[in-house]
Amino acid sequence: MLTGRPITEIVTQRYSCRAYEERSIDAEKRRQLQDYLNTLHTGPLGSAARFELVAATEDDRKALRGLGTYGLIRGATGFIVGAVQPGKNNLEDYGYLMEQAILAATDLELGTCWLGGNFTQSSFAKKIRASEQEVVPAVASVGYIPEGQNPDSLLFRRVVGSIHRHPWEMLFFQEEFDRPLTSEAAGTYTQPLEMLRRGPSASNKQPWRVVKSEGRWHFYLQRTSGYGKGTLVFGILRLADLQRVDIGIAMCHFELTTNELGLAGQWEVADPGLAVPDTNTEYIVSWREKT
Repeated sequence: MLTGRPITEIVTQRYSCRAYEERSIDAEKRRQLQDYLNTLHTGPLGSAARFELVAATEDDRKALRGLGTYGLIRGATGFIVGAVQPGKNNLEDYGYLMEQAILAATDLELGTCWLGGNFTQSSFAKKIRASEQEVVPAVASVGYIPEGQNPDSLLFRRVVGSIHRHPWEMLFFQEEFDRPLTSEAAGTYTQPLEMLRRGPSASNKQPWRVVKSEGRWHFYLQRTSGYGKGTLVFGILRLADLQRVDIGIAMCHFELTTNELGLAGQWEVADPGLAVPDTNTEYIVSWREKT
């Protein structure tokens, strides 16, 4: 990150901020954030992407009003906008890189909120001159958090949904899906998994599942029934497959925390062929430990 603060502190601090002070981000923070965005070129699975910090306009607000609750974003004076090239794992890579951008903004004491959908034909895509091949699956509002907004209060966390996190036994497993992984058994990877668990996800569905097996951590997407890919509303609105983006967010939190702890490893796509609990569960990627 930018200031040297622990990633665990930044992840814990960050929440979905929907109301902002209506004042422009100061020039130095804009410079620092854009400089960081300029370093985000390629995701861990090889997709090329790019990101820019842009000023908010009335056209942007109109684009958000067509996406339900996103129209409730108030006072944001900036947006982080990205575009990614097509590819098998481009949405996972986009989520991974965009979450790094969002955590960098949090590190600068700015509020943010993920806004997923289909922005490929919107004013946001025009701002970054997206090509016909590139897609813009999500943007993020960014700005100053109003004074008096207390994200640590129980009421606030209930409103934004951050209090509703799945327990460990629903998310993490050992060797196979019918053996929940305890935090004690996770050992040195307890903190990376906990930071993953705290990650944001579309409609707070938390679709990530991780299985520990023989020095590898296998990441699966467990799709929410009636949500996302293949559903009528997503087809009509031409929304991006946001649960794939969520896996990228999980990968980001996991890797940044392992790096901070000095736990060496790398991503690889090598399906272990484990029996999955249902047809909604699919393998995505694995983290291989290095010794």
